[in-house]
Amino acid sequence: MSRAILITGGAGFIGSNFIHYYQQKYPDQQLINVDKLTYAGSLANLTEVENNGNYQFIHGDIADMKTVAAIFKEYDIEGVIHFAAESHVDRSIHDASPFIDTNVVGTLNLLQAARADWEEKGELGERRFHHISTDEIYGSLGESGKFTEDTPYDPRNPYSSSKAGANFLVKSFGHTYGMNVIISSCSNNYGPRQHDEKLLPTIIRQALANEPIPIYGDGKNIRDWLFVEDHCRAIDMVYHQGKTMETYNVGGNNEQENITITNAVCYLLDEQRPDLLQKYRLAHFSDLITFVTDRKGHDKRYAIDASKIQRELGWQPQVDLEDGLRKTVEWYVAKWKTNVPI
Repeated sequence: MSRAILITGGAGFIGSNFIHYYQQKYPDQQLINVDKLTYAGSLANLTEVENNGNYQFIHGDIADMKTVAAIFKEYDIEGVIHFAAESHVDRSIHDASPFIDTNVVGTLNLLQAARADWEEKGELGERRFHHISTDEIYGSLGESGKFTEDTPYDPRNPYSSSKAGANFLVKSFGHTYGMNVIISSCSNNYGPRQHDEKLLPTIIRQALANEPIPIYGDGKNIRDWLFVEDHCRAIDMVYHQGKTMETYNVGGNNEQENITITNAVCYLLDEQRPDLLQKYRLAHFSDLITFVTDRKGHDKRYAIDASKIQRELGWQPQVDLEDGLRKTVEWYVAKWKTNVPI
């Protein structure tokens, strides 16, 4: 068997973008992608790579230990890059159970299967387990300051709590067994292939359909926006160059209020689809913005200090917010023109 990297959750937003990025950069590397294909995952995100001889898709649930163990038995897994997670905060507020199943139990299953396999091969300290986490584990910031790798965990909803629990499990396998584990935590990703419940696809979909654009509360919640391709480059660097047992925060240095992002997207839609403005008798797509009841426990502000990954690994975001938003809007508008739901 040739060695392979196991990608979990590769049919989702960040995972699918990473597979595209990685196959272009390392065309000879075998990738195994396991995904449950829930509401957040779609094989349509991977049509460009599905016939690549170095890519293999497995429809499976990481919360099922038999499935996970079978993968390690069938393939020579040299490393794991673990994206798979229930990640939609609103859904976690409605029902937390799937978040524990996938984010905690699923992570534990992967750790145990990897540990058993790599110990048997005598390479527990060499083969790498890279866990993809989130800045939401740190809780909410005030008007100043940024999250660092040393910020205490303070999760505020079931989703972020489950991710914090997964982080603790990953680190525990490093401390207890000497496993080669590493964690990266990112800020708000945006870009192509994002699930339609997220903010940017929602803005674009509603605007193009002449429907109200719902914005929580007063729209002044602040996030640090990171273009997904920049995040993929960071993951590549952390996986290959990061130090065992370390955590690296990845941020775009783009703090913006949700309402500012919404207005920017609407402005780009004004530019790209003036025909629809005329059809709908709108002056601007921003006229559709509608403020709705705020999300329960809605964290006010996230901001990441990415100086560690910049200093130690030389990573810098390359796509500024204006260019990233334009690329994103163009991608979704092109998809919408083909009558594919967004």
